Amino acid sequence: MSIIRRKIIEIDEDLCTGCGQCIVDCAESALQIVDGKARLVADKYCDGLGACLKGCPTGALRIVEREADDFDEKAVEALIHAKKQAEAHTAAKPLGCGCPGTQLKSFPAQAAMQVAGATFAGSGASALTHWPIQIRLVPPTAPFLRNADLLVAADCTAAAYPNFHGELLQGRVLLLGCPKFDDGEAAVQKFTDILTTTPIRSISIAIMEVPCCQNMKHLVAEAFRRSGKRVPAEVVTISAQGQILRQVALD
Repeated sequence: MSIIRRKIIEIDEDLCTGCGQCIVDCAESALQIVDGKARLVADKYCDGLGACLKGCPTGALRIVEREADDFDEKAVEALIHAKKQAEAHTAAKPLGCGCPGTQLKSFPAQAAMQVAGATFAGSGASALTHWPIQIRLVPPTAPFLRNADLLVAADCTAAAYPNFHGELLQGRVLLLGCPKFDDGEAAVQKFTDILTTTPIRSISIAIMEVPCCQNMKHLVAEAFRRSGKRVPAEVVTISAQGQILRQVALD
């Protein structure tokens, strides 16, 4: 591998929030989140064109000129292939403990039963209608996704918002994940596969007010772009104190 002077990405760790949007925007898979910050995997994977700059909400990325390994297109192809194989292997491999996360289940929402006039508030009833709920574990062809209203929720929202089941989840199918620490590219691909294989009625995206959580809406928007499909979508932003700050349509 030859060392040349060329343009390459540079990341300001002080400005990086680890939101992961650059991971989604980098077609070469040259970036990854390590210890909550975006990192360049290796110089040879970065083409220096700067596609990852456009979505960074804090301006943490820039293109500089320095000595670096020359861009290696074949190495990029091998990296992407290995990543896809690893993701497919992980998704298909049953957990050794026999975790229910590998088994699809659908069941009536307890709260929908409305026993003796009970309501969500104070009833302790669950609005969950299926299992699994983690984005990475739900197959795109899961029967409970068909004609569903999806709730794509950052996992912290379930802890922060006191009426999560009664207001956000009621009547919706839950896909739960962390937009900061989950594999952003894998999430985009999962949403893309869902949109292209299964009819979806609408998507509600629940996120926290913190900067890193904003990436969840970018992941869904990118899936809309890749799939060529669009359904009504809204973003519900929750404060750290458990209040709805705003509820707007996804741009």
